[in-house]
Amino acid sequence: MIAIACPGQGSQKPGFMSSWLELPSYRKDIEMMSDVIGLDLIRHGTISDEDTIRNTEIAQPLIVAASIASANLLEIKSADAVVGHSVGEVAAGYVAGILNMEQAIQLVNLRGQAMSRAAKTSQETSMAAILGGEQDEIVQHLAKFNLTPANYNGSGQIVAAGLASDIKELIQNPPQMAKVIPLSVSGAFHTSFMQPAVAELEKYTQDLEPQEPMMTVLSNQKGQVVSTGKKYLELLVGQVANPVRWDLCMKAMSKKGVRVVIELSPAGTLSGLVKRGMELSNLVTLREPSDIDYANQVLGARND
Repeated sequence: MIAIACPGQGSQKPGFMSSWLELPSYRKDIEMMSDVIGLDLIRHGTISDEDTIRNTEIAQPLIVAASIASANLLEIKSADAVVGHSVGEVAAGYVAGILNMEQAIQLVNLRGQAMSRAAKTSQETSMAAILGGEQDEIVQHLAKFNLTPANYNGSGQIVAAGLASDIKELIQNPPQMAKVIPLSVSGAFHTSFMQPAVAELEKYTQDLEPQEPMMTVLSNQKGQVVSTGKKYLELLVGQVANPVRWDLCMKAMSKKGVRVVIELSPAGTLSGLVKRGMELSNLVTLREPSDIDYANQVLGARND
């Protein structure tokens, strides 16, 4: 089985779109999505600096737009499944046919803005990655500092979130056999601090008319297959204030027999996780436009 993986926030790097925009169809898609939300995605994907594209209201639509535009260059119907990490779930909804391009970019634009507003209305919050250690012990350790596991990324990686002061305490007192790395983010995403954003998104998605998925699509809630577009949207919205279970998504893919993963642009982060967390026969990472031909060869080979 072949699965498409849609990256989440943190995968974007300054200038990552430059080579992709040389492809006319890719540029056309990015221009269209920029017009829909009134945000210059081309500028942010080429010349904006790291601090600018780190802002969640810019990062989220930028990443999802890049994933959608790169997906449109693939023989995507030859894939069996799709899964997104965090904001990548919006791009996954597009790949699965649940959302059209306009719906997806409008939804992620609101998601980024709503999460940014939620972060600004609470006390100062932050996140940190924890590498190594035993999962249960790490979760217990975080509780001592009133912190929440926001991302279970598998491969010995958990992301903690909460008050910035508590994150600072965690950095000074790391779990046994683990390393804590502070993340440059503007809030405690995927925690109860984001509940105001959930309320905004619930109201907005009431008027959306999602289609039924055209391929297997997994949820970050617990790695389960979601059979209806309506349910997928419901879970996607709720996930804003709940932990991302990427570890369970990888387990679900493995159980279903996924042996090939293609990570959409801006690629790299998820490829590292699945390489360590799954047994694969092939891993295709769309870092540059030159990777598209090989990805389509892989997708086409199953039909030969």
